[in-house]
Amino acid sequence: VRLATKLRNTPHRITIIDRNNYHTFQPLLYQVATGSLAPDNIGFPFRKRTARTPNVSFRKAEVLRVDHVAKNVVTDQGTFAYDLLVIATGSKTNFFGDEALGSKVMQLKDIPQALDIRSAFLQAFEDALFRPREEQRGLLHFVVVGGGPTGVEVSGALAEIKHNLLATEYPELDSELMRITLVEGAPRVLGAFSEASARVAQNYLADLGVEVRLNTRVQKYDGTTLTL
Repeated sequence: VRLATKLRNTPHRITIIDRNNYHTFQPLLYQVATGSLAPDNIGFPFRKRTARTPNVSFRKAEVLRVDHVAKNVVTDQGTFAYDLLVIATGSKTNFFGDEALGSKVMQLKDIPQALDIRSAFLQAFEDALFRPREEQRGLLHFVVVGGGPTGVEVSGALAEIKHNLLATEYPELDSELMRITLVEGAPRVLGAFSEASARVAQNYLADLGVEVRLNTRVQKYDGTTLTL
């Protein structure tokens, strides 16, 4: 999107291809996942931007492959010829070799996944109202794997839900039964940031009641039990 914006009003004809018809502002996905923002606050329609740039067009399609010899991008909606190709691949969850985890855990890389997470924790609150106290402990224990920016933000937001929303909107539940555990394989959270930033973040999580488990890796998850 930024490249297309930089090339507007130039002699180049640009086509943006994406499987979605909107651009996602990923740094705020955690707020959609925890109910602080509506999804349309972080989803910006491509066409709203391309409509103002005559030399830029958008096509909603799934890229299947690239034919480098013929200079074609093959999609589920047809083939697009190109002179110069820019591939902006985005990102996907790294399961560190255990791809089977992908079908059992909840990921946070796009808006539909964020909405799934929001639905899941709210449903857990509703279900807990019908369960005895010991079963409520399991329903209200949320485990976040990965102490990068997203993991830290999600953990903190869930802790704020515990202290604010759960206590006020679910008075029948004991909010102290809700637990948030952040699991990180490295010696500290926010490994890409400075040690000072990591220390501040970890102290903040501790003050909110988040249990941070460092130097801890996930071995397996069967859909019910997480083995560390």
